[in-house]
Amino acid sequence: MPATPYLRVDLARLRANIGRTAERAAAAGVALRPHVKTHKTIEIARLQLAAGAVGISVATVGEAETFVRQGVSDVFVAYPLWLDDRSAGRLRDLTADATVAIGVDSVGGAANAGRLLGDAGLEVLVEVDCGHHRSGVRPDEAGVVASTAQRTGLRVRGVFTFPGHSYAPDALVSSAADESAALRVAADAMRRAAIEPRVVSGGSTPSLAHSDTHLLTELRPGVYVFGDAQQWELGAMAPEQIALTCRATVVSHAGGRLVLDSGSKVLGADRAAYATGFGRLPDHPDARVVMLSEHHAVVDLGDTPLPSLGSQVDVVPNHVCNAVNLVDTLYAEEASGELRPWPVTARGLNS
Repeated sequence: MPATPYLRVDLARLRANIGRTAERAAAAGVALRPHVKTHKTIEIARLQLAAGAVGISVATVGEAETFVRQGVSDVFVAYPLWLDDRSAGRLRDLTADATVAIGVDSVGGAANAGRLLGDAGLEVLVEVDCGHHRSGVRPDEAGVVASTAQRTGLRVRGVFTFPGHSYAPDALVSSAADESAALRVAADAMRRAAIEPRVVSGGSTPSLAHSDTHLLTELRPGVYVFGDAQQWELGAMAPEQIALTCRATVVSHAGGRLVLDSGSKVLGADRAAYATGFGRLPDHPDARVVMLSEHHAVVDLGDTPLPSLGSQVDVVPNHVCNAVNLVDTLYAEEASGELRPWPVTARGLNS
């Protein structure tokens, strides 16, 4: 057994989460292109593709390179890339082995991408802001960006967005409505520019059940494979669906509380405004991680008897994407209890 703390994947739950989401997409008649920045692991990407995913979404060129080297043949860099000669050359190299698309969200970004890669057979999707207010052009300006991309030689695949404001307790339904409204305006703007959006792409794990699959042609959730404490608290996933936990050892009972060896260097330090702690314990649903240091997680169990010193417990990280990026290996647990090491091959590839 690996030394604690380590990230453990419940294979049965992982496969169930992958299968359930693939079936939902197939029943709705939309493509599934999961975002693999959540797990960064080729074994999991292969499970998703085998279940029917049309390809994968990534956040960086480095992630794209890693998965293409491992045999993935259809990759979308769902990010408004600003390219230079080096990054453009890396993308050009990828097109020899895979279908590659990137995001753009400005006339300048589209013109720059076209100048560097207009002859490379690369496709682009225009990113629009649907209410998250992070990146993305205004929906009514999508046609101008798409026209610029097309004039510079790029193939325009369509339009995409990310309803990131779905990460709020009262926004699971409204964010999906915002997503639909923004994508409808953007698609119409592209059509007015005489460009038909073949792909209308969106989706997030919290809002997935409410996505407008009459309009969207593609869904790009990521966290659904594992779940985390955020999804638990938002009600987007049930605790019995959470497939990744941190196995930790009880190292102290100081102050009458549980002290674990799973600090922020394995759980990550994220704590959303709505979160009730720094993590959850699946075997103790009312417990909360109330204090987090680099190598300490302090858990308030209330009146529940404390697990003994040296015993092990599982902790659900608040944000699973960050937790995965902190480790070199995930340990996938078979029904027999056997642990199978899976390298996190795309860890740390931020460019």
